[in-house]
Amino acid sequence: MIEKRWIHYPEFTLDQQKIVNELAGSLNVGPSLATLLVQRGIVDFEQSRNFFRPDISHLHDPFLMKGMDAAVERIIKAIHSGEKILVYGDYDVDGTTSVALFYGFLKKKYNNLDYYIPDRYEEGYGVSWQSIEWAKQNGFNLIVTLDCGVKSVDKVTAAAEKGIDFIICDHHRPGDELPPAVAVLDPKRNDCEYPYKELTGCGVGFKLLQAYCIKTGIDQEILFDYLDLVVVSIASDIVPITGENRVLAFYGLKKLNASPRTGIKALIQISGINGALDITNVVFGIGPRINAAGRIKHAKEAVKLLLSELDEEAEEFAQEINKHNSERRTFDTSITEQALLMIENDEWFSTAKSTVLYKEDWHKGVIGIVASRCIEKYHRPTIILTQSHGKAAGSARSVPGFDVYEAIEECADLLEQYGGHTFAAGLTLPLDNVEAFKSRFDQIVSNRIHPDQLIPMVNIDMLLELESITPRFYNILRQMGPFGPGNMTPMFESRNVTLAGRPSMMKEKHIKFDVKQNGSAVFTAVGFGMAHFYPDIANGRSFSICYCIEENNFRDKKTLQLSLKDIKLH
Repeated sequence: MIEKRWIHYPEFTLDQQKIVNELAGSLNVGPSLATLLVQRGIVDFEQSRNFFRPDISHLHDPFLMKGMDAAVERIIKAIHSGEKILVYGDYDVDGTTSVALFYGFLKKKYNNLDYYIPDRYEEGYGVSWQSIEWAKQNGFNLIVTLDCGVKSVDKVTAAAEKGIDFIICDHHRPGDELPPAVAVLDPKRNDCEYPYKELTGCGVGFKLLQAYCIKTGIDQEILFDYLDLVVVSIASDIVPITGENRVLAFYGLKKLNASPRTGIKALIQISGINGALDITNVVFGIGPRINAAGRIKHAKEAVKLLLSELDEEAEEFAQEINKHNSERRTFDTSITEQALLMIENDEWFSTAKSTVLYKEDWHKGVIGIVASRCIEKYHRPTIILTQSHGKAAGSARSVPGFDVYEAIEECADLLEQYGGHTFAAGLTLPLDNVEAFKSRFDQIVSNRIHPDQLIPMVNIDMLLELESITPRFYNILRQMGPFGPGNMTPMFESRNVTLAGRPSMMKEKHIKFDVKQNGSAVFTAVGFGMAHFYPDIANGRSFSICYCIEENNFRDKKTLQLSLKDIKLH
């Protein structure tokens, strides 16, 4: 077990401390809560009000996005001319929610459209040649891509020669050349001055529909009813929950908890989520089930579920998707075990700074998950490859602070295709290049990665005395959500705590115990996957804990408990 680094937020300067004191006074909160706000860049009453009370009016004008005018005009022209419109999305959660949003909204206004999701295994990621041929044969004049397309220069060029226009809605990094589309909507374009750069693909699609509503006089409230789909994309695509994403997530969660669409309601029920939904519930309960459709069978099933309006039909789709998710878990567990064994038995990995594994019969649909599992144990940039159509196809995952996309880009001459983000990417290469790629990639990682990045870390917001944890403190803390990247659940450290009773183990993996500090109230602490600490804390010595505060609701009795992230023994 690798010992984690505890990284504390840097101490405030005297000027920052002055801001904390002023903020604490204006908000009538304690210095601890004011400190958490200042750490998040919130330094005055006005910013605090906007942070605690996100408003839909805080969304940016969609026409600030480069290409938006041309995109809206082309959609209006297509509708007025009765052209066939094809809504095209990737096969992951972001792609399928994008298609359900765009197709679902437009279908209420216009009937001559269809949607298309590429097959993960037959067509691969992005715009496929098969889809362009299918669109031509079926008389489509306009394709709107969602969550893909920004690097499909050759495909969009070929489609134009067949009389098919493209509007691209993407959020991935563009290449050196943009496709010759009617419009390329991507906040990450170098020449795009849109104020917020971290939208999901679904978020970019939402902005296009928002612009369409403004231009055509449609009440935007109708569009806001689709924000439950947008928040599922935000949570599942692991984008920062800051700025505009935070507003979209805030209202999306409201919709999810009050009146989710029929398909999502069926998923919530089948996943067994109890209580209010938050970003974590969505990431672990809803997202994997939507993803499973594309991983195991075809992602069109996920879109059908998300578009479903009949309870019985939605329940059937949800049952089917849940079966796919169970299959996915079986593959995931089995392949992860094989991957970890390969790392343990190969001497090369004892000095490597990265992990690149290839096995021809691994299921392509779960290799990204397996890469994440390997990082949980070995904490280094990881790429898992399998054979697909005579090529090696893979998924990459990274560790905090290391740009895996850039490292892959350095190996471009060995690859046929690649794309992605800082922390996650996909790639395809000839089988003959796997060993050369493995060696080159590790060399690049070794040259660039800082030794500390190879040690898992826990970011701690502040030291906290247990006596500071009160229902009022927690209530204000809770209002700082939705939590996620860019606004993580606050993490605290309490030192010199002692047991207030004998610890217990659960399923030989997890640990649970009561803890106190200097005569404070007693709190229950739960550590998942932390049973290895049991012998050391059971001997009665004091120790330090880092944790998040959560509410435990058992038999209608609510209590505050500590969700442990790590323990340090004295």
